[in-house]
This record gives sequence, C-alpha cells and structure tokens, in this order.
Amino acid sequence: MASLADRIARDGSVRFDLAMELLLYGDDGFFTTGGGAGRRADFITSPEVGPLFGAVIARALDDEWERLGRPDPFVVVEAGAGRGALAKAVLDAAPRYAAALRYVCVERSAALRDSASQALPVELPRNVLGPATDGLDDVEPHRIDVVGPIVTVLDDLPLLPVTGVVLANELLDNLPVRLLDRTDDGWSEVFVSLEGELLVTAPDDAAAEADRLAPAATPGARIPLQHEAASWLRRAVDLLSAGRVIVVDYADATPSLARRPWPEWLRTYRGHERGGHPLEHPGEQDVTCEVALDQLARVRAPATDVAQAVWLRDRGIDELVASARATWDERAGIGDLEAMRARSRVNEAAALLDPAGLGAFRVLEWQVD
Repeated sequence: MASLADRIARDGSVRFDLAMELLLYGDDGFFTTGGGAGRRADFITSPEVGPLFGAVIARALDDEWERLGRPDPFVVVEAGAGRGALAKAVLDAAPRYAAALRYVCVERSAALRDSASQALPVELPRNVLGPATDGLDDVEPHRIDVVGPIVTVLDDLPLLPVTGVVLANELLDNLPVRLLDRTDDGWSEVFVSLEGELLVTAPDDAAAEADRLAPAATPGARIPLQHEAASWLRRAVDLLSAGRVIVVDYADATPSLARRPWPEWLRTYRGHERGGHPLEHPGEQDVTCEVALDQLARVRAPATDVAQAVWLRDRGIDELVASARATWDERAGIGDLEAMRARSRVNEAAALLDPAGLGAFRVLEWQVD
C-alpha cells in the first residue's frame, strides 16, 4: 500500500478516510512500522495495564461457553490483537474451557503479527480452524481432534462460521472515517492535499446521511461517517453461527460529537502523550476516532451497552481484587513474587475502573443465536 505522500502526489488530494488508512497502514504507516500499545510504545490499553483485564475477559468467555452449552471447539476471534497481550492473559488465566479453546488473533500489521507469534504458542491456521482455511471449502472446519487451547494469527477475520466470541478491544476507533464539515451552505467533506485540509461539497448521499445523524449541527460542526466500523460489525455478526460480539472502545453519539470540538474526538497519540493534528508527523502517531454508538446501532442494536467499570464489576473483578488483597496482606512481609503480583493486581484494578480513564470506555455486546 502506498504512503499518503505518494497518493497525494499522484492524485492531488485524497478523501480523509483514505488519508487515515494510509497514515495507519500505508507503506510508512503507524501500525505498519510496529507502532501501537505497550508500556514502551505510544499508548496503554487495558490489556497492557497488566493481566487482570484478560483474567476478567476469561471469566466472561467462560460464561458464554456455558450459555452456548459448552461447545467444542469454542472459537474466540480477537480482532486488532496487536502484540498478543490480551490473548496471553486469557490463556494464562487457565479458563475452564481451555481444552475446547481455539484462539484466533487477527492483526493487519505484519510487524505486530510477528510480535504476537513470538509471545504466543502459535499454530498454523489449518491446525486451529481446520483444512477449510486452505481453500478446501467442502471440508468440515470443526472436526479437529486436538485438545486446546491452540492459537493462530491471521491478517483478517476468518471466513468460516464459528461458535464462540468475536472480541475487539480498541479496534473500531482505528478504522478509517469519512469526515464531514457543516458550513453555511450545507455539508462539505474533508479531503487532504499538500496544503493540508481541503473542503469539497459533500455528495448528496453523504450530506443526507449527515442530516439524519446530526440534524441540529451548526456551521463549524464536524461529524465522522463510520462506514468501516459498521461494515466490520456486520462481518463480525455474520461470522458467528452462535455466540457473542464484544466491543470495547471509547464512544459517543453523533449528535454529541457534532456539538463537541472535533479535536476532542478525533485524536492522536504519540509516545504516551496526545499528539498533534492528524496530518502532522505521518506514520509517527496513532490516529483514532471515538466510536459513534448510534451509527453502529443502525446495523444492529447492542444487547449490552455499559461503561467498562460496570462491565468488569458485573464479571467479577472485585472478587479477583479481594483475593489479591488477601494475598498481599498475608505475604507483604515476605515480599516475594506472589506478593508483588497481588499488589500489582490491586493497582491494575484502579486503572481499569477509573471513571476518568479506562473505566469510562463503553462495552457493547451483540448476541447471536
């Protein structure tokens, strides 16, 4: 894929969603070159805080496995898996469904897939999902006489129907968005040229969609059209024969986004700090957009929509923390590794539940039966 500079040099200007795509995944894009989450990278997501988030996810997956009747195999597809931190934490939690577990890490960036493959005991896709992943569409994909957990890494969602969970933690905010600007004359669309932003009269269908989503928008307002996120949700739901789609991200509704200054919800991150304008430092900063909940709901209304802090508490984080506190109280005087891990778990919980930080993220769930 070309770089943003190459495409602008060829075409003169590009629509903002293509610019965002190239900034993240172009030849010199942020994720192409290995940028992303981690304590030594550019931002911290819940899995990188520590293993507690993955331990709670493992409990939620256990609930879904039980609800589905303990299927074997039980397939978990993690989209936007990055370096594999969440997958490793889920596996380390030793869940009850481990023998049935087939864990599929989906990551577009080859550099991050390589990192995940080094961190996890990765198998070939055919060993996890079956021979049909090699193009033998007439082969039953689920007849694999192997005791799990087994893990593989793909660059896109699998095409085979599965029973289990599709999980996306802070993925949808990185999917490209079209950016519309309300002017005195109606809606314009943001393009990118050598000079920076360029406003072009929006096509009739995009303008009509913007009017439906943010009818009270005033001149100067901007909104994202999140067609890529909607498309991803359709694919994720269609992937499941039965199970659940779980999305964790920071989110709002389109009318609210229209009332807010756009740099508040179309943000960049670089070296664990907020970055500059999305067009600054190409390939050196993450570009993210808050997820418009109402636009996803037009695809399918979620069965669950709660703050991350609420969702984690509903799935037993307080119980895990209470156990860690008891271990710390018992072993603090010893100061061994078990004591240090217990103290770390308490600190992780504070970060994950922080109402001014990760605790305010939204958790959305779609059930498929």
